[in-house]
This record gives sequence, C-alpha cells and structure tokens, in this order.
Amino acid sequence: MVSLSLSPSNADEEGIRPVNLRTDLAAMADLIELVFADSMDSSGRAAIREMRALSRLGPGLGVLMGMGDLQQNMGFVYIADGRLIGNVSIYPASLPAGVLRGERAWIIANVGVHPDYRGRGIARRLMETSLNALVKWAKGRRAVALLQVERDNLPARRLYESLNFVNERAWTTWRRSSSPRLPPTLIASPYITRRRRGEWRAEYALAQRVRPASWGGIGWLRPLHPNLFHVSWRNWLSNFISLRSVEHLIIRDESEAAVMAALWIESAFAAPTQLTLMVDPAHADSYSEALINLAVRRFGQRETLVIEHPADDVAAEGVLSRYGFLPQRTLVHMSWKAS
Repeated sequence: MVSLSLSPSNADEEGIRPVNLRTDLAAMADLIELVFADSMDSSGRAAIREMRALSRLGPGLGVLMGMGDLQQNMGFVYIADGRLIGNVSIYPASLPAGVLRGERAWIIANVGVHPDYRGRGIARRLMETSLNALVKWAKGRRAVALLQVERDNLPARRLYESLNFVNERAWTTWRRSSSPRLPPTLIASPYITRRRRGEWRAEYALAQRVRPASWGGIGWLRPLHPNLFHVSWRNWLSNFISLRSVEHLIIRDESEAAVMAALWIESAFAAPTQLTLMVDPAHADSYSEALINLAVRRFGQRETLVIEHPADDVAAEGVLSRYGFLPQRTLVHMSWKAS
C-alpha cells in the first residue's frame, strides 16, 4: 500500500467533499502522480511540482487564491481511512468568443482513485457529484463538461460513456525536436501561399469538411467556429501584446476559389511552435507532405514543432513519421451536456 499525505485537519472526514486548496494540494499531488505515473508528460510533472510548492505556502496561499486562475480551480476529493484517495479536478473552459450560447462549460481532469480503493464505485460517485455540481453552477444555463482520456484506458472510457459522455474524436500529439538535418525541397510541390484576410470563409469551409463540429472541431478547446478563422481586432491586439502570432498557409484549388489545404503556424514566446494541419481527403498524401515539408524546412532547425492531429488520419500520420515527428500520446476527446 502506498502512503499518501493528508492534512490532519481533514483526516477525520470520510466520503466526498469539495476540494480545499489550502489543505489538499500536497495530498492531491501525491495521488495524481501515483495514478498517472505511466502517462504523465513534462507539463504534468511541472504541474505536480507547482502544486507541491503552493502547498508549502500555508496561509500565503489564501492571498494567491484571490489572484489569477487559482481561484477558479474547483473539484471534489474522496476521503477514506483518513486519507485522500480519490480526486476530480474541475476548471472553467476557456473557449473562443461566441462559442457558448446559453451554456457554461467546464473541463474535468485528474479523475483518479488510489489503486488500493478501485472497484468500489468511487470514481463514478465523484463524477456524478461533479456533474450535479456543474448543473448548479451553470445558474440556469446549460452545463457542458469536456474531458480527455487515454485512448487505451477502456475502463475510464466506459465509465464516461455510461454517464452520457459522447466520444468526439481521438487525437495524437506529435513532437519534433529541433535538428540540424532538414529535408530537401520537394521536386513537385503545389503552390503554397499565405491566406488572404478575405479568404477566411473558404478556409472555414475546408474545416467544416475535415474538422466537423460533431467530431470536436479543430482540436482540444478549439471547437469549430468562425471566430477561429476571422480574427477580430481585439484578438489581434491581444496576440500582439502577448507576443503570439498565427500564420495561415493555404493551397487553393485550380479555380483559386476554394481552399484545399491549410497549415496554421502558431508561435508564442518561450513555447514550441504549434502546427494545425487540415487537408481535403482527395489530396491527403501530397498536400500534407508539401505543407509539413515547408514547416520543417522553415522552423525545424531551430525550433521544436508540436502538432495535435486526428488519430484517424492515416496519410498525415505517415507524413509526420517520415519528417521526424514522434507520437507522444493519443487522447479521446469527450463531451457531456446536461439534459
């Protein structure tokens, strides 16, 4: 049995209760690290370190809780035998403006139960409590919950499906570290150009074909919506201030009226370069390679490239592998809406 820390002030409580960030952070960090040890990436490990550092602040944490996103962290924990052995974290979902109409959305994460206490329905009880809470927190609006789950974690997926979560799509995160070795220029390549501002509707039409809203849209927390394609001046100013930029490269059809492929290149200060690839199925192999070849030749020598891409796109998977991208993890995106 693995021992987990727990604040003495909470040791006499049993069952489900709301998380108390002032007293639970250390025990939550221990549990999350134990439960997700096999799948935790560098960002997850950094989050664990941050949780432990915050837990040592003591009364000072109360000041921080009134600042930034920390005050938005919610969730529930399960106490048994004087220990914190179950957890569900809940965060408000940051979605593009205009997406939510009469709805409020949250992210559910870190759903975990200590191995010694599994098989007792604790995860289900935590999830049911969380979903009921979301309905109350929505205050008359429709509650929406979003989550990601490892594709191979079938027990968790069955649990969520039994709670009326809908499978949207599986996505694989690929990563290519910077390398002095770059691919040669393709001998025969379609004409690639920057998208004109007025072409956003044509690009949006491409996304409607290959990233339908019912399949989760463009990716995690990026539902299909015109605001992702037509950037307002307010968003442009926000990107400028935060040193973030998005370049849209496209391949047009012969009539130049339709967009057949698009690559978004998102750069931000002190972060890997993020790619988003969308290609009409009729040109999946050639256009995917042309765009990835260009991105790697432009950025691959000095920058890390990351792309979240549908796991069902076999053509793109082959291209990414050939160009030195390595799969990091495959997650199924799921959503729930209150009835």
